Amino acid sequence: MEKEERVNSLKRYVFYELLAETGRVMALVRYSPEVVIGRRGFVGEERKSGLTLAFNDRMKFIWDDYGITATLTFGSSPQKCFIPAGSIAAVYSPEMRVQLFAAVGEKGPDKSHTPPDTFNVEESGNISGKGCGNVINVDFINRKRVDNDETGGEDA
Repeated sequence: MEKEERVNSLKRYVFYELLAETGRVMALVRYSPEVVIGRRGFVGEERKSGLTLAFNDRMKFIWDDYGITATLTFGSSPQKCFIPAGSIAAVYSPEMRVQLFAAVGEKGPDKSHTPPDTFNVEESGNISGKGCGNVINVDFINRKRVDNDETGGEDA
């Protein structure tokens, strides 16, 4: 098994473990022409900084050898999505304070990992080629405090 396949397998494993433990997991998706986010696509700064998607255990999605296939809702509009495993830069859980970051190579995801036939991918631009310069900062320390009245007078 080559290095990229091992990393993608690890991302998938961590994704499902976090989902089983907390019921919710986040994925940071880097822009690539192979990524399909329905009619919405990547907007504004998302092409540079990526798009964070939230998955929960009540959603219907499949993560196979190629990536995640799901219908995600943006606002009130469901969108068919395909995220190649190589375009997933991070998998994390705010509840567990666990993060797995993976470098998305300069060449982008493996071209052999294309969306299933049910998707119509249009070329919408090229990858910038700057490598792993995009890192998100997740602040797990500054959480909302619960008032003493809500906890029965005990300190949170």
